[in-house]
Amino acid sequence: MSNSAVVESVAQALRDAELSKTAIAPIRPQLGGESADVDIAYAVQEVNTKRAEAEGRRLTGRKIGLTSKVVQAQLGVDQPDFGMLFADMAYGDGEAIPAGLLIQPKVEAEIALIINKDLTQEKHTYADIISATEYALPAVEVVDSRIENWKISLIDTVADNASSAAYVLGSRPVKLENLNLVNCKMIMKRGEEIVSQGVGKACLANPLNAAVWLADEMVRRGRPLLAGDIILTGALGPMVVANPGDEFVVEIEGFGSVTAAFAAE
Repeated sequence: MSNSAVVESVAQALRDAELSKTAIAPIRPQLGGESADVDIAYAVQEVNTKRAEAEGRRLTGRKIGLTSKVVQAQLGVDQPDFGMLFADMAYGDGEAIPAGLLIQPKVEAEIALIINKDLTQEKHTYADIISATEYALPAVEVVDSRIENWKISLIDTVADNASSAAYVLGSRPVKLENLNLVNCKMIMKRGEEIVSQGVGKACLANPLNAAVWLADEMVRRGRPLLAGDIILTGALGPMVVANPGDEFVVEIEGFGSVTAAFAAE
């Protein structure tokens, strides 16, 4: 089977898994195993991105994954990855995410940047990102692997849209000049229980580092970030398993709060 046929086949298997809510075995063996080039995984992701656009789904931004040095070391990589965000993946602050929608969801607290300029330079700077950021919001990314039991490598997660599934944005926009992106503290609670904690610098030492990397990478791959796009910059603390009926409240210093709710079965 040719490379293009393999890419199409794996993309279809991941899409079928998403639609049927049934996880599949790791797909990395089909893409070259542990020695596979990450570009073939992004080719799989791109097939499903184009399919989604052809179905009328609106692309609204990108998520950045693998921004933790610990997680990078676990997967044997030295840079983040990215996935696509679509409008139908968005849920309102406190809006219940329907039961049965996802396979094995987890939640991460993040900082979202909303940009107001196209980012089309080959090499971006902090100044480019700062001037292009209309405002920031607290956010929860809901990740969900279509791979059984989250047994993923870099190849699996990249092909699987960086394990992205849904996202919740806070509703109080804040200007960057009013924030401390490096030292802001994050607390995530489920009820009264603190289930995750972190700080801004957990995201590649500064969330702007992640945003610069993404802007450059998207230009290199022919899908530059455009005005109006959302950037989920990466997790500020450990991800947490989400069960039906759970409600998570994230507080990020300077940003306010955002709530991700999961409907009971």
